[in-house]
Amino acid sequence: MKKFFYTVMMAIVAVTMLNSCLGNSIEDEYKDWREANEKWFQQQSESDQYTMMIAPWDPSAKVLMRWHNDTNLTRGNLKPLITSVIDTKYKLRLYDNTAIDSSYTLTDSIYRTQLNNSVEGWMIALTRMHVGDSCTVIIPYQQGYGSTQMGDNLLPFSNLVFDIKLVNIYKYKAN
Repeated sequence: MKKFFYTVMMAIVAVTMLNSCLGNSIEDEYKDWREANEKWFQQQSESDQYTMMIAPWDPSAKVLMRWHNDTNLTRGNLKPLITSVIDTKYKLRLYDNTAIDSSYTLTDSIYRTQLNNSVEGWMIALTRMHVGDSCTVIIPYQQGYGSTQMGDNLLPFSNLVFDIKLVNIYKYKAN
């Protein structure tokens, strides 16, 4: 029995090593998808529709944002901190408009999360928003899920396009 176990283990190791020697990496498998996402993000960043926001903690971390409301009307409202628990409404799609997720499928359509438990792109974007703001946020894959596949529809190297409304900062009361 031990011989069989060791034989199976050696076969698994051999196949794994062969795949990595042949260059069958996640980067190779999704090369066209990654390049299409990178090209599209670059095109959007060069348009005048979006404002690039850079994370104060990492100059290479960025998102693109476009506000859909008059920010003069929400300027005096609260802004979340990275440690805040926030209530949002959102729709998520990919750069090619494939719908991925939506809070509108929830009973009251509110998604509550602690901001620092979200992808880095949400932290960058939502700390720039005031309660009541609605934005389209484009998160490059580096500030999203990177090279990780999430479910069947969210491939590695996917830019995330969110339509977000910041509804509330949970349990925070202004003086």
